[in-house]
Amino acid sequence: MLVEQIWIANSYRNFNYLIACPESGEALAVDPLDHRKCLAAAKDKGWEITQILNTHEHPDHIGGNRAMIAATGAKLLAHRNAKDKIPNMDVGLAAGDTVKVGRHIELEVLDTPGHTMSHVCLRAHGDQAALFCGDTLFNAGAGNCHNGGHPHELYQTFVRQLAKLPDETRIYPGHDYIANNLKFTLDREPDNPRAPGLLAEVENQDPAHPLVTTLGLEKEINTFFRLHSPSVIARLRDAFPDLPDEPDEKTVFLKLRELRNSW
Repeated sequence: MLVEQIWIANSYRNFNYLIACPESGEALAVDPLDHRKCLAAAKDKGWEITQILNTHEHPDHIGGNRAMIAATGAKLLAHRNAKDKIPNMDVGLAAGDTVKVGRHIELEVLDTPGHTMSHVCLRAHGDQAALFCGDTLFNAGAGNCHNGGHPHELYQTFVRQLAKLPDETRIYPGHDYIANNLKFTLDREPDNPRAPGLLAEVENQDPAHPLVTTLGLEKEINTFFRLHSPSVIARLRDAFPDLPDEPDEKTVFLKLRELRNSW
């Protein structure tokens, strides 16, 4: 599996992706908002874009569909419940479906509600374990739930699906928010041992050549995976004095998401 992460340098800090089969040269474009950059990258690599996948229905993820389809004739895939929100969908996806790219690339579809209720992630298994996670999971953060989502569902997605993936899984999010998210981590867990050094490393990184984290690293620096940290809970109690003595992880997650909304 070949992966091209494309930084499009817009105000939303989007990443677009191409996932290609090294044998056939066929490629899947993930959320190709900047169709020109995606087409140029494919041409440079000698790949043919035959499919488009939208992780969800927000404009900064589907905005390049029409031009990409016009240029390539690619089939459009998205969550099956997004058919009324994403024009010209060809294939509706459900949990457990397989997206095939070229001869041998098979990606598992995860139904990952929370940021929206029609959100999918793609999981690559095996030696190249990876997660293309749209706006569900960010480097050191979690998607917001302002525009068609629900924090309770996001919590379930994190604990029932994402947290159970192998630690070596590489994380490919829909946006570059890592520096700001690490600052939130340190605001919530000032004694986090890993976050300060990582923030110094990435604060001035070139987003065109970003750090690719793993799920194992996310569990060290992403507050939304650190729901049992005594420091996280203690700081949370400062903001929510009525927090129970031993809050359950769902309460911690929801309170963190509430704080992040206005942080």
